[in-house]
Parts: sequence; structure tokens; C-alpha cells
Amino acid sequence: MNDTVTLLTRRADLAPSSANRDDRTVEVIWSTGAPVRRRDMAGQYMERLSLAPEAVDLSRLQGASVLDAHRQSAVRDVLGSVQSASVDGQRGTALIRFSARPEVEPLWQDVLSGILRHVSVGYSVEEWAEATENGARVLTAVRWTPHEISLVPTPADPGAHIRMETHMTDITTPAPPEAQTRAAINTEIRSIARIAGLDQAWIDGQIDAAADADTARRAAFEALASRSAPTIRTEQVRVEMGESQDDPSLRARQMGEALYARINPRHDLSEPARRYAYATPVDLAKELLTLRGESTMALSPASLVTRALHTTSDFPIILGNTVGRVLRDAYQATPSGIRRLGRQTSARDFRAVNKIMLGEAPLLEKLNEAGEIKAGTMAEAREAYKIETWAKKIGITRQVLVNDDLGAFADLARRMGQGAAETEARILVTLLEANSGNGPTLSDNKALFHVDHGNRATTGAVISDTTLSAARLALRTQKGIEGRVIRVTPKNLLVPPALETVAEKWLATIAPATAADVNPFSGAMSLVVEPRLTSATRWYVTADPGEIDGLEFAYLSGNEGPQVESRSGWDVDGVEIRVILDFGAGFIDHRGWFQNPGA
Repeated sequence: MNDTVTLLTRRADLAPSSANRDDRTVEVIWSTGAPVRRRDMAGQYMERLSLAPEAVDLSRLQGASVLDAHRQSAVRDVLGSVQSASVDGQRGTALIRFSARPEVEPLWQDVLSGILRHVSVGYSVEEWAEATENGARVLTAVRWTPHEISLVPTPADPGAHIRMETHMTDITTPAPPEAQTRAAINTEIRSIARIAGLDQAWIDGQIDAAADADTARRAAFEALASRSAPTIRTEQVRVEMGESQDDPSLRARQMGEALYARINPRHDLSEPARRYAYATPVDLAKELLTLRGESTMALSPASLVTRALHTTSDFPIILGNTVGRVLRDAYQATPSGIRRLGRQTSARDFRAVNKIMLGEAPLLEKLNEAGEIKAGTMAEAREAYKIETWAKKIGITRQVLVNDDLGAFADLARRMGQGAAETEARILVTLLEANSGNGPTLSDNKALFHVDHGNRATTGAVISDTTLSAARLALRTQKGIEGRVIRVTPKNLLVPPALETVAEKWLATIAPATAADVNPFSGAMSLVVEPRLTSATRWYVTADPGEIDGLEFAYLSGNEGPQVESRSGWDVDGVEIRVILDFGAGFIDHRGWFQNPGA
């Protein structure tokens, strides 16, 4: 039988005016039964706690520990004990006593001064009653057990406040949502004033004007700018505000970086991420739940991961961040020969990318006696292609996360990165080998490699001095749109793996004994091997893509390379990672490529 108890938590109020300094005791209201919005596998619901005496089992709370933010990993987490507890149908109250240990004394003094105001109760529910109100699910705990009371740093909602009355006989009616929102804004205004060093008069003016937080910030900066004292600087305010670690996206990046560093030890962790250096996925799940005010007491590793996946969006973001880093490493490391021969660009949308090729610049003409300069024109041609979306989804199971199986985790990401690079390479090879190996049809209704284009050998032959010379000559003598010879410098020899050894022989650098032994192509071209080429005999000579238009590939602007998205898994028991590639390619001009069908 599994004795593990899953504890939920509720925020409540502390009443420091009821404190007894000699006995080190203080009264608390640990529940008023107010509804709390929660989420389970079926979606959102409102949770209520019945405070009827017959509904609450106080046997565990009498004499229970008072903890520091629900932590229970060591004796030092115990701040005191519950002396007595009761419920009266409307609220739960308790008398708690603080320890006299030296390390607890500062906390006790903060309670006395009203700095520490909030408490939270950890509890388990044995029986629920489910109903529907105004179309929403409502779960009421009709048999439940409080286990401990904790001091916590922040309330569950912005309207939480300290109970200042000496006696705990009256119930304060909860403020309406509008008043809670106004109270939260006023608290924010006071915080802005404290950071900026502004006085109470400024605070009163903003509150009286019903300013919102953004308006108050602008007013604070204006007040700072108008000061003559040089000791107050707006830069200091920006630094203080930027130090907060509560930004979910910032925290997700730090955790994701730390998890990636465990997979790739060569990664140098940034200082903010160093605190998560040795954290497992279970540790990260527990941290996220604690930051959101969820109790993690007595939760098993599997329960921590499940709850983090379904109650916070940060956890899937962290895993997606890590997968994205590993995926990009694998994507960039995967070799692609043909990709080296194209020019990369970007497109703003998914409409056709129209590329206009300008002809040769007009030649200069000798001026006549009248000194008239004639206008020149440039011919142009047009090619087009478009961006398309390629995608795949993978699942990282809850078992992998609970087992801290980073090997399987990293392997999935690497394979997706390799798959994205492979997808690009196959798109480029398919484009090159269209029309039975003659390439795509261009705007002149002729294939890329065509006798009329002067870039295809009339008879296929193996690589040799003669065939390489013919290919080089064909590129050197290519003519532009207006029929004039243009400069095209042969730069690369593209071959399938079957021709790699032969190609290396004809491009090798040797020390010839006689003039007849000179290799004219030694160092003249770079060898590019593309294993995805389907023909074992066909080979190509190409120009530098930076010199002349030829093969071009593009990504959607701002989404260069594969993009990773993540969410809690519905099709898998874990998290789903979606890899999206917005990619397209086309040939802009035929003049920088030559093909020999081989033999």
C-alpha cells in the first residue's frame, strides 16, 4: 500500500496583534474556505473547503510542525509547532508557538513587527463533492485533513492582507474583485516609490488620481528626471527592476540552459543558470510548483512531473528550450555537401519569391563632339520559388523525465536536428535532379541543364583532364542575358560517393617529374561530395555562389533553421515537442552550374 499523501496548500492570514512575546505564540487564521481556482486533467475547476466541524479532521494538526514555506527536508525547516487548532463552520484558527532557536529569532521578530504576515496550510482531501455552478465545475472537500502550517513570503492573490485585530471573533468579508485589483495597484505604486526614493506625498497623489502601475512608473521616471540631486539616477531604478527572477520566460531559459549543460558538459553555464547546474527534471518540476505556491510535500517524483506538466506552462517551455539547443547542435553538425553550393537568404512570407536577374552593365560609349551622353539599359530575367513548411512531432515521456534519462532525452533531440538537416539536403538534391536529372524547368521553359544553356555535356564521360577542361571552358564562356561573355569562375566539383576517389585523384596536388605529369586542376577546385545524389556517374562543376546567381535557399524571416515548440502532451504521457522548418529553394540562373551525365 502506498502511504504517500499528496498535500494541497492554502494561503491565510497572520494576526501579529494577538502575539504573546513571553510565550512566543501568535494566533492565525489558516482557512476561511474561500474558493481557489485549480486545474486537473479535466480542466479548470473551483475548489472549496468545507469548514463544518464534521468535515475537518484536526487530529494531524494538533501538535503539527510550523514549517518554512512547506519545506520539510531538514530539522532546520521547522520553525515551531501548532499548540491548538479549531474550526467553527466559517474559518479555521490555530495558536502556533515559535522555537527559541537563534536562527528562528529573526523570523519571530519579523512576525511581531508585521513584516511576515502570511501563512499557508498543507492538507489532503479524502472525499470530494462535485457540482456545477454557472457552467463551471466546483469541487468541495467534504472530508479533509490539515497536516501542517507554514510561513510563506507571498499571498496567493494580490488582495491578501494581514489580520491586525487582537481578537479573532469577527469574520472580515472578502473585498470585491475591484477592490482587490485596486489594492494590488496601490501596493505596486508604493513599491515603485520605495525603489525611486519618492515620498509619501507622491504616493498619495498617484493613489488619489487612481493611477495604474504603468502611469505610476512614467510619473516616477519624470520625477527622477526633474531632480537636481545627482545621487538619484534612473539607471539604478532599471537595474533594481531588472534583477527580479520571477519572469517565467527568464526562469525557463535559465533552467533550460542548466539542463542542456548536463547533456553537453562543454557548455559554459551563465551565472544566473548556475544555481540549477545539477538539477534533474524532477528538481525543476518541484521548483516551479513551489514558485507558483503549490505544495510539493509528500509528492512522489512522478506526481511532481505530472503536476508540473499540467499546472504550469513553464515546464514544457524548459524542456523545449533544452531540446532546441541540442537539436540545433545536431542540425549544424550534420554535413550537407549540396548546401555549401547554394546561397542563403530569407523571405518575409509564404508567397512566391520572385528573383529578377539583371543583364550585363551597358558598355561605355565615346562621346561625340556635342558631348551628349546616351542613356543605357539593362535586360532582365525572372525566376521564382516559394517557402513551404515542414514539420514533425516527438514525445518525451513522463518516464524519461522521472528517470532523469538524459541520454534518451538528448538522443531524441539529436535525431530531430539531424532529420531537419536531412530534410533540407533532400529538398535541394530533389530540386537538382528533377526532370530525370536535368534540373528544374526555368522561366524560358527549358531545363536547368540544357544544350541551349551551354551547361551540359553533349556526351557523358568520366572525370578526366579532357572533361574537366570542357566543363571549365563552358563556364568561362557563358554569355549573359544580352549575349555578351561574362566571367564565371569554376570553383567546386560536385560528385556522388562513387566518384569521390576518382575526383580526389584529378584534384590532387603532386610534384610532377616532367611537364607532361603536371596536374592542371591541382588546387583549382574544391571537392564536394553529396551522398544523397542518386546517380553514381553524374557529376557537376559549379561557380562560387557569391560570384553569380545559381542555387538559392531561403528561410522564413526570423525563423532561420528548425524552430522548436513545446506543450504538455495530450497524445503522449509527457511533453510534446514540435519541430517546424519553413524552407524553400530554387535555381535563379543556369550560368553558374555545369553537368556531365558521366559514363
